[in-house]
Amino acid sequence: MLRQYELVDLVKSYDPDADEEALNRAYVFAMKKHGAQLRASGDPYYSHPVEVAGILTKFKLDCNSVIAGLLHDTVEDTDTTIEEVRSLFGDQVATLVDGLTKLAMIEQKSIYTKQAENFRKLLLAMSEDIRVLLIKLADRLHNMRTLHFLKPEKRTRIARETLDIYAPLAERIGMQEVKSELEELAFKELYKDAHDSIVARLNFLREKGSDIVPKIIETLKKDMEENGVKCVVTGREKTPYSIWRKMQQKNASFEQLSDIMAFRICVEDIATCYQALGIVHSKYHMVPRRFKDYISTPKPNGYRSLHTGVIGPENTRIEIQIRTYEMHEIAEKGVAAHWAYKQGQKAEGKNFRWIRELLEILDQASNPEEFLENTKLEMYNDQVFCFTPKGDLIGLPINSTPVDFAYAVHSSIGDTCVGAKINGEIRPLRTVLQNGDQVEVLTSKAQHPSTEWERFVVTGKAKAAIRRYVRANKRDQFIVLGQEILEKLFKGENLEFSEKNLVNVLPNFEAESISDLYAKVGEGLVTGWDVMKAVYPAYKQSKLEKVVKAIKVPAFKKTKKKDENPLQIEGLIPGMAMHFAGCCHPLPGDRIVGIVTTGKGVAVHTIDCKVLEKYSNEPERWLDISWGKIDEAETYTGRLKIMLSNEPGSLGEISNIMARHNTNISNLNIVYRTVSYFEIMLDLDVKNVQQLEEIIASLKSCKAVSYVARAN
Repeated sequence: MLRQYELVDLVKSYDPDADEEALNRAYVFAMKKHGAQLRASGDPYYSHPVEVAGILTKFKLDCNSVIAGLLHDTVEDTDTTIEEVRSLFGDQVATLVDGLTKLAMIEQKSIYTKQAENFRKLLLAMSEDIRVLLIKLADRLHNMRTLHFLKPEKRTRIARETLDIYAPLAERIGMQEVKSELEELAFKELYKDAHDSIVARLNFLREKGSDIVPKIIETLKKDMEENGVKCVVTGREKTPYSIWRKMQQKNASFEQLSDIMAFRICVEDIATCYQALGIVHSKYHMVPRRFKDYISTPKPNGYRSLHTGVIGPENTRIEIQIRTYEMHEIAEKGVAAHWAYKQGQKAEGKNFRWIRELLEILDQASNPEEFLENTKLEMYNDQVFCFTPKGDLIGLPINSTPVDFAYAVHSSIGDTCVGAKINGEIRPLRTVLQNGDQVEVLTSKAQHPSTEWERFVVTGKAKAAIRRYVRANKRDQFIVLGQEILEKLFKGENLEFSEKNLVNVLPNFEAESISDLYAKVGEGLVTGWDVMKAVYPAYKQSKLEKVVKAIKVPAFKKTKKKDENPLQIEGLIPGMAMHFAGCCHPLPGDRIVGIVTTGKGVAVHTIDCKVLEKYSNEPERWLDISWGKIDEAETYTGRLKIMLSNEPGSLGEISNIMARHNTNISNLNIVYRTVSYFEIMLDLDVKNVQQLEEIIASLKSCKAVSYVARAN
């Protein structure tokens, strides 16, 4: 453990104007407050904040940050208050400590919720002052170094949290050394067998090729010197975690990886970087698709370097990184490499684009768990870089779409996005963007986010914004639907319906208002019968007849109504979320019924669907619906069960029948197979039930088919 004078000397070594007296007071204050507290290792607890402060000196942080590191656990774990810290050490230190203090008093249902709440508070604090994040990373780094003293279940939770949240955060601010160590420590805990296996293989490679690395370094130095380039050449080995992650991503074995060893060439200026690159490429064969220019197009965290893969000296496939000394310093230490606090300036986290994006996700998330989920999505770092028409660079996760791009530019652009031009050509919104694409987003004031977008967007910001709109829109629909369900139910049972009665039972359903109760009933979270029983506890439910017979559903007929929707739903506002049930696959021409489902709007079933039996005691969920005007170009899924002869050409005969009926096979599944027959489930794109019946009739006349029926 660092002694008091050693810590002060470390700070003074890079900041001669540091407040020595305040540092001494903070050191003593932390020791006294933590007193006889012990860590899991048996060491005095105050050794932890002292070591955190020591890590901060390696980042060369200012005096206030080091003091905050010494005090970061005092408010949470002792009787110290923020006001006491403020009076003794000033506003800046108090603000930093407050941002780091966990929400110790929150009473939540799960550890995951508590983790999400704590991360939410950390984000808000670091948006005001990025030093909060740097101190938190130092805190997490020391905790990970001493993780082995904790119980196994606690070790696993902390390691997972480190890998999911803190390592990506360290990478986002460019602190490569911290990120690598956090990943390595977490990997060793979570996947010990994989870690040990990779370490053993690396040790074997070192022994086997112990003389190769020095030879390659010496050859690269000589290549540079012969061309008048002054440089420093070093070799580095990929960490076990980065090797394991690449093996997972590429589904490759250890032996198939080609860049386990990387070599770095550091030079004086940018022009020399490109000169060195030219020397390397002129002397060695470049590996296709392995060149990346992060100097002209830096990563979002400020990382700049040239990367190239070549068949280098000793006929070895290697990766070479070329950068200036300044770039190397920033690559290793990130934000801390160009620190501004020595001059008393304050670097607000809001100046970092990615923090602003996380704050937007925080604003749009419905609960802490959703925020944490979307934040993890936002922090994963496989990047694709695209340009706006004005030439601005937008960094996005790999597999992003124009909708992700639109939300990255601005939330309002994402909300009103109707189309996109990629490199001047109009393309679908689900198109996957490629590096270097120029994207122009087309917008319309009449457009709103679509629930379909959530299926293909990948950024947390886009997902959060879409979910927020859908929640708000669905709530209004559920309120109207819930009110109608209750009014209809009370009227059917000859009971008085009044909102005054509903107010008295709101606590029964954890509803804050009548609108909340309506929304819960409309969404299916609360049944109308439960509400009625709460309002009239003495009322006995009448014996219901079978609901299927009670509901009048008109048969299919052509309608002259000018309505663009494929369904007419009685008593339901336009735009209500609905879907065709996968159990029976209803088609135009079928008698249909609607069931209000939990959280998914209305499910459309055929009237003879067996699934309807489980809703027989919940008549308030049933809706009388019928087919409206049908778009002739629209197709629906018709599912068939077919018993087919197990002989050559059988499937070919079926395919020919489908072609004659101008339909397409969208899915085929072999249920089981014997020597003579096999049973298949076939999904077809058909326009209505008449077309499906014609196909069934044709199949029955086919010699290869012994049995065919609609599967519902």
